Amino acid sequence: MPTIKDVAREAGVTSATVSYVLNNSGRVSEATRERVLAVARRLNYRPSITAQNLRSGASRIIGYAWHEELPGEWTPIMQQFLYSMSKAAEEAGYHILTFLNDPDDPSAAYVSLAEMQRVDGFILANTVIDDPRIGRLLELGIPFVSFGRANDLWDFSYVDVDGMDGMRQVVRHLAEQGHERIAFVRWPTLSLAGSHRYAGYCAVMSELGLMVDERWLIEAENTPAHGQIAAQQLMALPPDVRPTAIACVSDVVAIGVMRALREMGLAVGRDVAVTGFDDIPAAEHLSPPLTSVHQPLEAIGHQLMTMLLDVLQGLAVETRQILIQPRLVVRTSSQDAIPQAG
Repeated sequence: MPTIKDVAREAGVTSATVSYVLNNSGRVSEATRERVLAVARRLNYRPSITAQNLRSGASRIIGYAWHEELPGEWTPIMQQFLYSMSKAAEEAGYHILTFLNDPDDPSAAYVSLAEMQRVDGFILANTVIDDPRIGRLLELGIPFVSFGRANDLWDFSYVDVDGMDGMRQVVRHLAEQGHERIAFVRWPTLSLAGSHRYAGYCAVMSELGLMVDERWLIEAENTPAHGQIAAQQLMALPPDVRPTAIACVSDVVAIGVMRALREMGLAVGRDVAVTGFDDIPAAEHLSPPLTSVHQPLEAIGHQLMTMLLDVLQGLAVETRQILIQPRLVVRTSSQDAIPQAG
């Protein structure tokens, strides 16, 4: 493998000059720069990333933690997000280090990696109300940005999707189809994203003058099996209060709801309208295709990396808090339902 000394010898310059050219630092004539680059290409010379990192004191690695999944839980939306984030990181010359953190001490792994200088900073996701990870990182001054909020008091940079607006779009669409009895299958209240979506559902139901029956509000974990149970509970209600539409907090839950309705002999999109949230790749391929709320994950991944790089390079002066408006994608699962008179 060629070394910097080989390039210097072939180009007739010092090793320091080669370093200046490759790092775009120091004063070097254009003719010398072109000669050094030509020799480096011919010898297929690649600088040692490890050596560069040691000199700069940076790892060029960004940490990202996976959360522990429940049995049967499926999180395709976060897999999409990780891909978009990794792509953006590599384009900027960084890599993503994934790790698991202890649910009993969520911030411990973050602090340990930062203290060992294994990473330059973190991107957080799956945030919860008063997220202890965010509180600890703020306290210690460890660089991070977040895909999601925590509360209205902490000052940190994040990108989030406006879940309230997304659910408003869903309920308005269902109301336009003639539905008045609209159920909502939600996540447990600890989920911040789920709380925003639930708040949007409640707000727009009130704005439209539609009653919310407590029996239409079913809590479910993010698995198809829990969605299936939720649909069974809703369809077991008396005919005069049984919902004609079911809005789900995620596509994964909606898949279970649709399965249960089919097993009951009900046609999704004709007998009962169903909607999801996240617009996972499988949504348009379900039978029938699922109406869902689309989140621009690729743009979110790029935005988060840009924000974090600004922080790491000392360019960020003010906290940046970006709320992205999602887009409702209407498909057959919600268009053809015929509300039944109660």
